[in-house]
Amino acid sequence: MVAITEAVRPSPPSPSSGSMRFIARLFRDKPLGAFGFVICVIFLFCGLFADLLAPYGYNQISPLNRLKPPSEKFWLGTDNLGRDMLSRCLYGAQLSVIIGLSAAALATVVSVFIGIVSGYIGGKLDMVMQRFVDAWMSFPDLIILIVVVSVVGPGMGPVIVILGLLYGIGGSRIIRGAVLSVRENAYVHAAQSTGASLPRILWRHILPNVMAPVIVLFTTRVGAVILAESGLAFLGLGVPPPAPTWGGMLSGSGRSFMYLAPWLALAPGLCITIVVYSINVFGDALRDLLDPRMRGSR
Repeated sequence: MVAITEAVRPSPPSPSSGSMRFIARLFRDKPLGAFGFVICVIFLFCGLFADLLAPYGYNQISPLNRLKPPSEKFWLGTDNLGRDMLSRCLYGAQLSVIIGLSAAALATVVSVFIGIVSGYIGGKLDMVMQRFVDAWMSFPDLIILIVVVSVVGPGMGPVIVILGLLYGIGGSRIIRGAVLSVRENAYVHAAQSTGASLPRILWRHILPNVMAPVIVLFTTRVGAVILAESGLAFLGLGVPPPAPTWGGMLSGSGRSFMYLAPWLALAPGLCITIVVYSINVFGDALRDLLDPRMRGSR
């Protein structure tokens, strides 16, 4: 008798193992991107747990300790009202994390929707949508932000919506370009020939194959949103005080007392610089690892 043995099918790799392999490749092939990833995780941790990490309240006033230089008690010094700068920078990271991630997520959703619909359907719809995008991109970003925030009013909600729409409409060009190349592949034509519906083709065949530029677009938008929010706060159009934002600290006491107490401007300025730089180098590393046309994607 011939024994018939059933081949044992290998178990599919778990998502966690794939994520760990990707992180290992990031640290091995892109050390600068890995450094940016670590810095982003540290600031994300500081923002999420600012209530536990901050030694003082963000608006805890102590007139006896006003304009104290950095010391063992106040690591980053104090401002003109005696508030601890380290605590305010930690709470500012919390607001920056919320605004940056929320506005970047909204911008990515808007870019994906416009880019996929316009790039796949094409024709007159594509022409109309792209002329609208052209008209939108012809206006300077800062002018649009100032005008809209001045009309709607400052606050976290309006800033998130405005920044999300601003960067989402402009970023749709990147997704549209990726969709134009994906829609000509054989599996898309096979899905069309089998009678698959339009939502199914967009969701099951188009979107998964443009996820690499979508992820990179999201990471770059986080840094751009944080920088834009800091600019709005510097102009007095961001989150209203006493909520601490890095741009608000630069425009308030940082600008008024920067010669007498330079740490008031250095602390939030360095936070903005480090975070935006780290997110940008991390986004570049993701692009190299996820794009099959790049050497680092192997």
